[in-house]
Amino acid sequence: MDNLTIITEFLLMDFTSSRELQVLQGLFFLVIYLGAMAGNLLTVTVIVTDTHLHSPMYFFIGNLSLLDFCYISVTTPKSIVSSLMDSKLISLKECVTQTFLLILFGCTEFFFLVVMSYDRYVAICRPLHYWLIITPRLCIRISGVLWASGLLCSAIHTGTIFRLPFTKSNVIHQFFCGIPQILSISSQSVQFSETVALAVNACIALLCCVILFTSYVNIFSTVLQMQSVEARKKALSTCSPQIATFILFVISALFACLGPISNTSTIQSLLTAMFYSMVPPFVNPIIFSLKNREIKSALSRMFNRSSKVP
Repeated sequence: MDNLTIITEFLLMDFTSSRELQVLQGLFFLVIYLGAMAGNLLTVTVIVTDTHLHSPMYFFIGNLSLLDFCYISVTTPKSIVSSLMDSKLISLKECVTQTFLLILFGCTEFFFLVVMSYDRYVAICRPLHYWLIITPRLCIRISGVLWASGLLCSAIHTGTIFRLPFTKSNVIHQFFCGIPQILSISSQSVQFSETVALAVNACIALLCCVILFTSYVNIFSTVLQMQSVEARKKALSTCSPQIATFILFVISALFACLGPISNTSTIQSLLTAMFYSMVPPFVNPIIFSLKNREIKSALSRMFNRSSKVP
């Protein structure tokens, strides 16, 4: 029987061998990361500090912003350092950690988006019962369940992907440990097991999508029956940011799952990975700050207080 070399570290390949372009990529990623970090942490801060935003909807938005910040922080800082320092190696433990955290934050965010759709359904379609159904204690419990569900989902997938040692190759044609790229260099047994796990997850995701779509269909049906134009605008202003965030999440997930897996690092694979790993955390705070009137007002109050401090 041939001796097999068990891989303990991976090589993250850049799309170019030019040092100038690698540094430019690192600086570009740094700008995106700082923007995403500022936007999401600012959203969390204003929700925590402004009493006008102490309601279930903003509690969930705060969790979403925290998840976005954590999600982009899993891969981007490492990629920035690698590009600027010309360091391409990542250990097996770091790769496992990246994969675990990416799945954790991604799955948990999806679950929060589904719950947020139901929250809006109750608020718009059953407003008189809203505070009886969506209580602060229930929000905390739901949040704990969603985080635990994301943790379980991540543990199953990460355990499945890394249950056997890698012996094919240690080259990952991406700037982080992307799941499709890792599966492409894993054994057939692992690929089959992960396919089964993904099929089960797809069924769960489909059920969640049914709940989400049903909620928004009922919401729009109720909004169209409203006589007051102002009431319609107010209802839609609380839903449109979440719908936009969900659409961006779905498009990003499709890019992640259906994007091409190349045997070489190309600009196309780089842009695809950037889209699903960096664009949503960067864009989501902009969506909420521009579309949600309460958050805009809270930000204005916070900046006014800051300007008055001597």
